[in-house]
Amino acid sequence: MTADSRVVLAGNVIADLVIDVPALPERGGDVIGTRTELYAGGGFNALTAARRLGAEAVYAGLHGTGPYGELVRSSLAAEGIGTVLPVRTDGDTGFCVALVDGGGERTFVTSFGVDARMTPGEAEAIGGAVRGGDLVQVSGYGLVMEVNGPLLAQMVAGLPDDVRVCFDPAPLVADIPAEVLEPVLARADWLSCNAREAGIMAGGGDPREAAVALRGRLRDGAGVLVRADKDGCWLAAPGSGDVVHVPGFPVDAVDSNGAGDAHVGAFLALLGRGVSAYDAARGANAAAALAVTRRGPATGPTVEELVAFLGEGGARSVGVG
Repeated sequence: MTADSRVVLAGNVIADLVIDVPALPERGGDVIGTRTELYAGGGFNALTAARRLGAEAVYAGLHGTGPYGELVRSSLAAEGIGTVLPVRTDGDTGFCVALVDGGGERTFVTSFGVDARMTPGEAEAIGGAVRGGDLVQVSGYGLVMEVNGPLLAQMVAGLPDDVRVCFDPAPLVADIPAEVLEPVLARADWLSCNAREAGIMAGGGDPREAAVALRGRLRDGAGVLVRADKDGCWLAAPGSGDVVHVPGFPVDAVDSNGAGDAHVGAFLALLGRGVSAYDAARGANAAAALAVTRRGPATGPTVEELVAFLGEGGARSVGVG
């Protein structure tokens, strides 16, 4: 990664209210939570994962006035992550309730705040802040919003060719209007999604089949990652006719909240260092594996932790040793 390149999130950082539960309640039922924490979440997890692996990270999204907005800004500052837009004074940042069950799986309910009410001027400011060589992440959470989606799609479509765009469709991908989704897919250099999201976008199939189908929807030279949790990921690298499996790392998972974001952030940070797509994906698998062994949403490892996990030889192969 050059000194001037950055990982830029054109998305949302919100508050995560995380509640551990033994199991989800039945419809109309109740359950006693065993632990409750309040964190910065959403795109914060990906930015943190990239920053901890040495990338310069920037939040190019909305943040409001109130306790959640203050939490977001203090958390970004603590990780050394910069911001692009000024504080919105017409409301607070949104929040997400994340229920983490006894098996480590998470279920979300999200309520957006000012982060769902972007203005054309703010979208223009985001696009204007992106530099040549930047790695820009776009999330489906932003595209699904009635106001933000069209503005973000237009901004992304207008980014110059020396900016690499990574699109993470997120769980609500089926709800993104086609007129918003298609321009982003047409401009994306990388599509990174989990197996469920890949199946929705590809109309079915296993992760490998979905990766093949999805690469066919992207422009020439673009790549696809289908994340498969403990099984690693499937990689359709640019310029390669093959879709290859990149093995995961077996660990004892205690909290999967934010694992996908840790994978995306680590992948972009490592890709920006100039390593191959395969090695960046392998390093991202390792970062996600470490993330799920820790409680909390923003648990991506530092360079030192990734080196210790992979060993010096393995760490060198992914560009951090």
